Amino acid sequence: MAGPVTRTCTLAIDVGGTFTDITFTDAATGALWVAKTPSTPGDLSTGFITAVRKVLALAGRAPGDVLRVFHGTTTATNAILEGKTPPTALVTTAGFKYVLEIGRHDIPRHGNLYGWSKPTRPVTPERVFEISERLDVDGSVLTPLDEPAARALARQIGPLGIPAVAVVFLHAYANPAHEQRMQAILAEECPDVLVSLSSEVLPQFREFERTMATALNAAVMPPVSRYVSVLREALDGEGVRAPLLIMKSDGGVTSAATCVRQPVQTVLSGPAAGVVGAVSVGHSAGHANIISIDVGGTSADICLVRAGRPEVTKDGMIGPFPLKLPMVDIHTIGAGGGSIAAVTSAGRLTVGPRSAGAEPGPVCYGRGGHEPTVTDAHLILGRIPPALLGGELALDVAAARAAIADRIGRPLGLGVEEAAAGVIEIIDNAMARAIRTVSVGRGHDPRRFALVAFGGAGPLHACRLAELLEIPTVVIPPRPGVLSTWGLLDTDIRATFVRTAGVVHRRLADAGPAVSELESAWAGLERQAQAWLGGEQVPPERRRFERAADLRYEHQSFELTCPLGEGPITAVALQGLVGTFHAEHRRLYSYDLPSAPVELVNLRLTAVGALPRRAPHVPAAGAGRLAEARVGSRPVYFRGAGFLDTPSYARDRLTPGLALIGPAIVEQSDATPLIAPGFHARVDSAHNLVVEREAAVRGAGEREAGAERA
Repeated sequence: MAGPVTRTCTLAIDVGGTFTDITFTDAATGALWVAKTPSTPGDLSTGFITAVRKVLALAGRAPGDVLRVFHGTTTATNAILEGKTPPTALVTTAGFKYVLEIGRHDIPRHGNLYGWSKPTRPVTPERVFEISERLDVDGSVLTPLDEPAARALARQIGPLGIPAVAVVFLHAYANPAHEQRMQAILAEECPDVLVSLSSEVLPQFREFERTMATALNAAVMPPVSRYVSVLREALDGEGVRAPLLIMKSDGGVTSAATCVRQPVQTVLSGPAAGVVGAVSVGHSAGHANIISIDVGGTSADICLVRAGRPEVTKDGMIGPFPLKLPMVDIHTIGAGGGSIAAVTSAGRLTVGPRSAGAEPGPVCYGRGGHEPTVTDAHLILGRIPPALLGGELALDVAAARAAIADRIGRPLGLGVEEAAAGVIEIIDNAMARAIRTVSVGRGHDPRRFALVAFGGAGPLHACRLAELLEIPTVVIPPRPGVLSTWGLLDTDIRATFVRTAGVVHRRLADAGPAVSELESAWAGLERQAQAWLGGEQVPPERRRFERAADLRYEHQSFELTCPLGEGPITAVALQGLVGTFHAEHRRLYSYDLPSAPVELVNLRLTAVGALPRRAPHVPAAGAGRLAEARVGSRPVYFRGAGFLDTPSYARDRLTPGLALIGPAIVEQSDATPLIAPGFHARVDSAHNLVVEREAAVRGAGEREAGAERA
């Protein structure tokens, strides 16, 4: 009898607004294959399965060889941002109907200093229902749940055709019993309705934020549930019966089943995967402090990474909605290859945030697009080849020129090349401002960081961004256009469990009596985490836990999360935690208050299930000399220099040690790295392109002669 089949292959798929990226790797050999295919906005699963078929055919492997499938998705994100969530109901404690409407009494001033348009809410007041029940802050029952009224309400909700219900009861983070009972009643009376509980989504105090997170989770449950179900069915139909793991906003992955219950955890799914991949690239290039910029077809996602760890926030935003969940701190702007350029009625040139997306796409794609985009401008300036995706997607230069000339050049009185250059300069400066937001705006000098540029368009803009921000080093990964999928392969199963500390032991100045209580609380969180990891089928030897706490000065309205190391909870350990808080407060706000009482607000435990890492990819042997890697040349426009005859090189022929002197173009199927004049690039041992600004301008002869293997 034949022995058991050992599956060692993994699929990683990132579905973007314009392209679907996929990486297929064999952990046994380190072999790796990548592919891109246009996304299918009408049904994202179609592009997903097309990508699976494409890469399996490319690798010559069978569907049954796949051990795991990792996926970065924008389903929840798009549903919220586009306002395409189905009608959602909210069941809450009597007297708290208008929590979402009241909010935090803050008045956003975006775009108008003197007026305010109230943001929409995920649940409108007419779909908010009140139930008589009440818990005290410590979880004790003040008013029992009115079960007859709860059942009558469930019977009222059923006929309304509402597919999802959020249940948010006062202080349910301290005692979930009433919420759980309401869920059971809803399951009995309207079993087809999906239910989201605040005690599961965000079990911590602050009613507005908890209600918002739970309502958003309920709102995206139907579309995410359908999407995951369709993917699972499609994968099974292809013969890929491997587990499906979904990337979360915090940089970890979770099972498809967990994702369906808490889909709001995936609002930054794809961008988070890109950051994880960028951290790995930075490490391979010897840089622990990086700024990652992922430029795709629709957006540019920027993240600052210190000491190899991305900044993580618990006070993020998704569109107009605050979302108090752990997520990689990514700043996103509408700037990508598909960003539409237009001239306003006042005669001002704008680029983005509107995007041509995958359908119809840029004018040069020939799919019915008529509004010029950043990609059209790059094509006119010679920065991208006449065909993308390794020749699969031919580009129409004449159509791009006509669109830029008609819609940009003529209204502004510019030639077509000048107009195209203006489009690029505007988008470059928009990206530079976004980078300043996450660096200078938060007390960091971008000159002390390396820029990791990826996405299909990131390497095109990297040199100009480095110039604008005086960043000395740019790192371009071997496969920048699919780096998000590499990030999916470099992540772990992860979840954070939170408990709000009781008021009796908030003040850490008198921590002694509270030590046992806190140790017991963290032990309770660990039991939850162990149960979850068991459900995710993580073996005990691959489990680890990270403790942290949310601290604040007494009477402050916000908290800072500070790590707490391993070992027993003692008064000394808690005082060390307080010291960490003072130092972090000083770093962020330039002052601290050592004599002020410090409150412990929330306990946190992050559960990590380590997944096997992909084997390091060793590209096929390329050229030993630069001349053998050269594939041609073409005129390319550069700011301040005009069109220069620029040599082009095949990325898969560039081996470690080779160097390029700008200007140069690097051709590859997933992206087009651009080395501008005044920059030089070398291929490091990990096959990254490390691009640096030159100290002096070198002659044209040196460009070829001095660009041999060091």
